Amino acid sequence: MADLSPTADRPGLHVSKPSPNAPATGSAVCHCGAKATATGDSQVKALVDGYTANHGSAHGRAGR
Repeated sequence: MADLSPTADRPGLHVSKPSPNAPATGSAVCHCGAKATATGDSQVKALVDGYTANHGSAHGRAGR
């Protein structure tokens, strides 16, 4: 399987939770240069919420 982690060349969001008992991990890279990582279910949820609201395709929603 290919590496799905986001990079500056391939910005995006990646979340992993290998089993129900393992903590989630997440990483995000935005085309604006912002980067973040998180470990733990609640921290990863916050990462996803923040990335969705402020980065990625959210940059294209300005002024709507």
